[in-house]
Amino acid sequence: MEIALQQALHGEVITDLSHFGLIKISGSEAESFLQGQLTNDVRQVTEKQSQLSALCSAKGRLIINFRLFKRDTAYYIVLPQESLDLTLKRLRMYVLRADVKLEEVSESLSRIGVAGGTQHLTDCLGFAPPTEIDGSFTSDQITVLRISGESKRYIVFSETLENISACLAKKAEQVDANAWQLLDILAGLPQIVPATAEAFVPQMVNYQAINGVSFKKGCYTGQEIVARTQYLGSLKRRMYLAKIETARLPQPSDTLYVSNNEQSVGKIVNAQRHPDGSVIVLAVIQISNAESDDIYWQSQQGECLQLMDLPYSLANQSN
Repeated sequence: MEIALQQALHGEVITDLSHFGLIKISGSEAESFLQGQLTNDVRQVTEKQSQLSALCSAKGRLIINFRLFKRDTAYYIVLPQESLDLTLKRLRMYVLRADVKLEEVSESLSRIGVAGGTQHLTDCLGFAPPTEIDGSFTSDQITVLRISGESKRYIVFSETLENISACLAKKAEQVDANAWQLLDILAGLPQIVPATAEAFVPQMVNYQAINGVSFKKGCYTGQEIVARTQYLGSLKRRMYLAKIETARLPQPSDTLYVSNNEQSVGKIVNAQRHPDGSVIVLAVIQISNAESDDIYWQSQQGECLQLMDLPYSLANQSN
């Protein structure tokens, strides 16, 4: 496992992303429907541009976050399989009589992740992938998305990927979902899962800094609270990148503490092993404590978090 993780950090890798599911949203009113539900401006999603987005509760809390892209005339949501049914159920509550069709298409559109290089991918695809972060390009029914990361990263979708996967495997190392999640964590990209559903408003997981929320798009479910948090400067918790020296793997929603307070000051969002033997985590922590106290995992006597620099500025904000 450590060898695969090391390769993911420093080499060219390919990952089967079947642990992510796909929801297809089609129909003449698909755009307006999604615009009224998601945190980001759906009008900016085109065949050349994907985006991070999310679905919130009426209280402005994140139910699930995901990547949204467009292929042909339909929209697609990429999200963890474990959150797929919940998301479909939630979206269907708001369809009413709109001309919108929601389908799970996880079985019909295969997906792989590629990291570490561009030339080999170009050779195997027969065309160059998008160069800009969040860029999207479709050719011959193959859709490629560029996503952020310490190395160049892409997600490739097609009805059949056997030939492309076989071509990539000649130079790229096959790694598992854990390695791909480590790259996401190091990129500061949170993933809300059922254990953390409705635990955070978008700004708590830095969604405004990674272009996952728009403050100009107008109304959507939970928008009023999200906007109030942004404009009143009332955010007391935010997401940090950290390392924990431990042989155990923290789980989403695990609690965090300081030594002089029995009350929790934060939660683990995501965690994955690093090849150096430590664990790298994304954690939402009370800002006042993160800036002045040591933070401990699970108890006041637990392993200490070593805060690290995020790869982006928190001053960034979506339009």
